[in-house]
Amino acid sequence: MKKALLFIITCTVAIFSACTDDSYKEGLTPEGQLPDDMPEWYYTGGKLGTTYIFTSHAFEQPTGQIISEGMYDSFKNGEALFENEFMTNNTGTRSGLGPAYIRTSCLHCHPGYGHGKRIKAGTFETDEVGNGCLLVVYDKDTEGYVSWVAGMPQGYAVAPFKAPVDHNKVIVTWHEYIDEWGNKFDDGEIYSLQYPTVEMGKDAIYAYNKGELTDSDLGNYGVKLESTIGVYGTGLLDAISDEDLTAEWTKQEQDGYMRHGVNTAYFAGGTWKSPYKSTAVNSDGKSYPRRYTYAMSRGPLQDAAGANAIWNITNVTRSDRQSHYLDAHTANGKKSSWARASAKDPDVQAGFTAYIEQVDPDKKYSAWHEGAMEDRIYAYLTATNLPVEMTDQEYIDIMVWHRGLAVPAARITDNNYETVEQGKKLFEEIGCSYCHRPSWTTGDDVIRDPAGFFKGNELPRFPQQTIWPYTDMVQHKLCMEEDIRTGWCRTTPLWGRGLHQKVTGSSTADRLHDCRARTTMEAIMWHGAAESDARKTVEEFRKLSKAERDAIIEFLDAI
Repeated sequence: MKKALLFIITCTVAIFSACTDDSYKEGLTPEGQLPDDMPEWYYTGGKLGTTYIFTSHAFEQPTGQIISEGMYDSFKNGEALFENEFMTNNTGTRSGLGPAYIRTSCLHCHPGYGHGKRIKAGTFETDEVGNGCLLVVYDKDTEGYVSWVAGMPQGYAVAPFKAPVDHNKVIVTWHEYIDEWGNKFDDGEIYSLQYPTVEMGKDAIYAYNKGELTDSDLGNYGVKLESTIGVYGTGLLDAISDEDLTAEWTKQEQDGYMRHGVNTAYFAGGTWKSPYKSTAVNSDGKSYPRRYTYAMSRGPLQDAAGANAIWNITNVTRSDRQSHYLDAHTANGKKSSWARASAKDPDVQAGFTAYIEQVDPDKKYSAWHEGAMEDRIYAYLTATNLPVEMTDQEYIDIMVWHRGLAVPAARITDNNYETVEQGKKLFEEIGCSYCHRPSWTTGDDVIRDPAGFFKGNELPRFPQQTIWPYTDMVQHKLCMEEDIRTGWCRTTPLWGRGLHQKVTGSSTADRLHDCRARTTMEAIMWHGAAESDARKTVEEFRKLSKAERDAIIEFLDAI
C-alpha cells in the first residue's frame, strides 16, 4: 500500500470534508484505498499536483505544495475572489466592477473551475453561471481581431454607461452537419454533429449606433464562439520548461507529419518567429514561448489568460493595470470608439456627475469634474492612472490559487482498468498521442514573470514532475465547418475532461473550442475533415470495432 499517498488523501479529505461526501471514494478500491500497482499515468499531476477527489468539487482542490508551503490561506482568498461576484460599489471587497464589463465573476465562465458549458440556441444569453462562451469578432478578410470592440467584447455596463455590444441582438444558431461518411460507421453505429453560427447585426454595436463607427470601420466582420477552458492544472503546464516547449515545436516542424505543419506566423526554422512579449508597463522585455489560449496569445502563466482575465472580464483595476479595458479603435486622435460614443451620449452625460462623485468623492482627478461634460467623460474612460480597485495582495492570492490548482487522478478501478488500458493502447496506436502527447516532465519551474509584478517566492512551484495532460502545447488545424478563427488551435489538454458533466452539471460533454461536441464520440469525429491534421487518425479510428472505439472513449473519459 502506498502509505504516503494515503496520508495525502486522508489529509485532503479531512480539509475538504465540508464540500465532499462519500463519493470521493470513486476511482479507488471499494474500501477507499489505492492498490499498490497503479500505473504512472494514474497520477495525472505528478506527486505534487494530483488530487484524489472526484466529486463535483474535483477541479477545486489545492496541490500538495499549497499545503506544505503554507499558502492555504492565500489560496482560499484567491478562490473567494474567483468565485464571488464583483460589485459596482467603489469601496470594500470585490468592488469596482465596470464601467463596461464581460461578466461579474470568473465562475460565470468557468463553472466548477472547468470548461465553459454549451450556449443555447437563440439570444446570446450570458447571465447564467457556467456559460463560458465568448464572442470572437474578427475581420473575415484578414482573420485578425477587429479594433472597434475589445478583444473580449463587453456585453454589460454600469449605469449611466451602455454596453458596447447588445447581447439581445446577438443570435446563436446550431446547425446539423453530415460528414462524408453520413455520420455512420461501417458496422451501423451512428452519431450526430452540430456546429454554431453567430449573427451580430450592426444595430448591436453601440458605437456604430452613436455614429462613432462607419460601415467602412466595421468592414467585412464576422463573429464566432469560443468557450473558456478549465483553469485546473495550469500551474503544472507553466512548470514545463521553455526549452522543452521549443523542442516540441522543433520536432514537429522537422517531422513534417502534420498536413499543415506548424504555425509559421509563430515558429519557423527551429526558433520563435513571433514569441510572446509582455506589453505591461513594467515588462521585463524578454521573449517567451507561447503556451496559453487556443490562439496561443499568451506566454508564462504570470502574464497569461488568468492574469489578464481578472482585469478585463470585470474591468477591475490593479496597480499594474490602472486603465479600463477598452476597444483599440482610434479616430481623429482619440482612442476607443466606445469611449468617444459614451462621452457624447446625452444619457451618459446626464448621469455622469452622480457616477463620478461615487468613484472620486475627494475630487483627486480634476479632469473628471471640470470642463465640458464630453471631455470629462472621455478623460475618465481613457485614463491610465485610475484608482486601484484590487490590492496587490488580492492579486497575489488570485495567482497563488490559479497556479496551485491540482488535477484529478485518472478514474480507474478494478472494474474498468482493462478496458481503459486497452483504450489507452489503441489511442496511441492510431496516432492520437502525437498531438495529444501523454506526458511531460516539468523543469526547475523558475517563476517567469513577464509583467514584472512578483518579487519573491509568492507562488507555488512544481519542479521535476511527470505530468499527464495529453497535449503537445502546439497548434494544429482540424478544418472543421465554421472553424475557429484562423483555423489554428492549440491542442487542448484532455486531463479531467471526463468529469466535465459532474463538475458543471451540464447535460452534455461540451468538448472542443465552442462546445459543439455533445459527446466524446462527436469530438473525435470532428477531427476527421478531409484536410484535417488528424484525418489519418480518424480513418484508423473508423477501422476499429465498436468495442475498440468504446474503449478509446472510456479511456478519454477516465483521464
